[in-house]
Amino acid sequence: MSHIPLLFIQLRVLDIIDIVIVAFLLYQVYRLIQGTSALNIFSGIVLLYIIWLVVRALNMELLGSILGQVIGVGVIAIIIVFQQEIRKFLLIIGSRYISKGKFTIENLLLGTEETETSKASIEAIAKACKNLSESKTGALIVIARKSELRVYAETGDIIDADISSRLLENIFFKNSPLHDGAAIIISNKIHAVRCVLPISENLNLPPHFGMRHRAAIGLTETTDALVVIVSEETGKISISENGRIIYGIEPQHFAIELEKLIETK
Repeated sequence: MSHIPLLFIQLRVLDIIDIVIVAFLLYQVYRLIQGTSALNIFSGIVLLYIIWLVVRALNMELLGSILGQVIGVGVIAIIIVFQQEIRKFLLIIGSRYISKGKFTIENLLLGTEETETSKASIEAIAKACKNLSESKTGALIVIARKSELRVYAETGDIIDADISSRLLENIFFKNSPLHDGAAIIISNKIHAVRCVLPISENLNLPPHFGMRHRAAIGLTETTDALVVIVSEETGKISISENGRIIYGIEPQHFAIELEKLIETK
């Protein structure tokens, strides 16, 4: 009796779950490096691996051994080449999923930090942005959600002041010594001002985006914070979230849009 080959591969439920998880991780890696030069490098590595598989299948021993040595040290090479992307990936995991879920003696005694932004604070931010927009005064306001922003706050001056529209307008007044940089709002307090934010490395951003917009996108690529931008050139108000930007929000609609984004965190 002749042997009949199987026409279908037998798949277990765990195999399907395994494939889905791997596909999800690859998609997250693609989102992480999309629009950067790292995407071309990653594509080159994948192409090199495919060539190595073809060479092995054709039993080309010399070329196969050379490529095998290259693939053998591939993990170290990937760590070196993609060190910034790996750092960004670890920051995303730590900032979005771990930092606020940790258990410490401080949390046990003092309770967890409340990061909800009240309606009064939203109205104060909206009023300040409207006035800053009318006077074409540039501003960069970070609103913390679950991510820990202390590292970025430490690059500026800690003030821990109550939120008010007048204070925000004074901070970003062109002759103010605190206007250069971002203001970080945590737990209904202006926690720090004159803070330095990371610049996005996305190469696909529109050319008219200035350093404020790029800094806002850079922070939201690695944290779940919201960043409000007021353009000094055009006076347009924008909001950045998850590495994307809502550009040119009308001042009369800004408070509603901001409150909606905060509630959907």
